[in-house]
Amino acid sequence: MLNNLTAKENYRIFCEDNKSIPLFMQAWWMDAVCKSDSWDVFLYKKNNRIVAVWVYHFVKKMGFKIILPPKLTQTNGIWIDYSENYSKNERLSYEKEAMTNLIQQFDKLDFSYYDQSFHYSITNWLPLFWNGFSQTTRYTYQIQDISNSNKYFNEFKKSKKSHIIKAEKLIKTDFELTGEEFYNHLEYNLNSVGKKVYYSKEFFLRLHDACKSRNQGCIMSAYDEKNNFHAALFIVWDENIAYNLISTINPQFRSSGASSLLFFEIIKHMSLKTKVFDFEGSMNENIEKSFREFGAIQIPYFRITKYKSLLFKILFNLKNRG
Repeated sequence: MLNNLTAKENYRIFCEDNKSIPLFMQAWWMDAVCKSDSWDVFLYKKNNRIVAVWVYHFVKKMGFKIILPPKLTQTNGIWIDYSENYSKNERLSYEKEAMTNLIQQFDKLDFSYYDQSFHYSITNWLPLFWNGFSQTTRYTYQIQDISNSNKYFNEFKKSKKSHIIKAEKLIKTDFELTGEEFYNHLEYNLNSVGKKVYYSKEFFLRLHDACKSRNQGCIMSAYDEKNNFHAALFIVWDENIAYNLISTINPQFRSSGASSLLFFEIIKHMSLKTKVFDFEGSMNENIEKSFREFGAIQIPYFRITKYKSLLFKILFNLKNRG
């Protein structure tokens, strides 16, 4: 790669040539969910080849510069290339070397607070611990082989199967809902239960259009014979994993089984495009239970945080207590 390019420019080229970079860390994704000047990347190279990166998004709040995950972005942070065959000891040494280099670059940043969730491929955070970072374990749920629908359907809880069989007789699914219509349904359904969408329609449509233009996103929706809207999913994917990014259910038809049917149908559809289905797991107890009932496997990943400003820590904690 050309040495006169910026780290971000080099990273853009790297992403186009390297599909093993997780979806939420791809340069095009960061462009879609961030302002162009509010994200950047550090690179670690060996033999003039990028082998590790640290992607981050920053904002200004209360006069402080803080690093936070972009909206609708499950994970980013550090990624390490594991394409070489390492022994267990060699892998740990390699991780320490790569992370230490990235941490040295990162610590030169002027920031007050850091908060990112790392892709689940990062299972060793010791170098971050040694440099003052903290960790909380979070969970998502995945079906890790979606090639055989009969096989994973048999893993569904009995009640899920019953909902799907019932809904198949009453509900139709299609891909005809537009991005704007999806957002309108989402907004209406949340408002009807006293909640709000935490991102704007403009933001959602920018992301939706970016995914659709790359054939890496779609909306599947469910209706009954009277054309009543029951539920919809916005799914995004790369060549390795499909993610349930946003789901919405009409509260009037919550018991129709449409949501379960949608997941079954979209997973079958995604089997033509990728290998794994990620339910975008939630720490909410009820949502976790529902995803688990699809026979999905619990996958841990790390939320990494660090305070660099004592004043910000005090103000942040006071605000959260209030």
